[in-house]
Amino acid sequence: MQSAICQSAAGMSFFSAQGFVGLIFLVTIGLIIAGAFVATTSTRLVRCISGLAVCFTGVAGAYYFLLAPFVAMMQMLIYVGAVSILIAFAIMMATPEEGDTPGKKITRFSGPLGFAVSAMAFAALSLLAATTDWQVFAREGSGDMHHIGMVLLTSHSMVFELVSIVLLVAIMGALVIARRGRD
Repeated sequence: MQSAICQSAAGMSFFSAQGFVGLIFLVTIGLIIAGAFVATTSTRLVRCISGLAVCFTGVAGAYYFLLAPFVAMMQMLIYVGAVSILIAFAIMMATPEEGDTPGKKITRFSGPLGFAVSAMAFAALSLLAATTDWQVFAREGSGDMHHIGMVLLTSHSMVFELVSIVLLVAIMGALVIARRGRD
């Protein structure tokens, strides 16, 4: 397994499966950095939450690259899906501060740029899917609900408990933020 992961970079191009995986890893790291930058430098709370969600998504991708798909799934489910949404609800429940709010600035290049980037990503993924020799991996476990429940409550029990603690702290923080906004 380790020899399959640690291959030399000689002769590898971005048009091979290994090169595309490296490119996706760089995009994942870029998501973490860009999301953290937006979350820490933005002056509007909604943009901060969006940056935080992007950063959490990048961290989930990094967990997946570290061969921890369960932790990556929990990262997406708990932090992106629950914590970010709870903070966003707390912001929406809080009363807005008085002051001037700048209008929206939409450039005329944002639509064509978004379309061009999505078209290039679609073309690259289509090319990769068409040229890759897909391998079928051996199945681990039966995949039924009994097996998943046993794994969650035995070998992944600490992660399961930590997720519940993080959700509890997020709910309490959202309630505190919302209550301060109402007073």
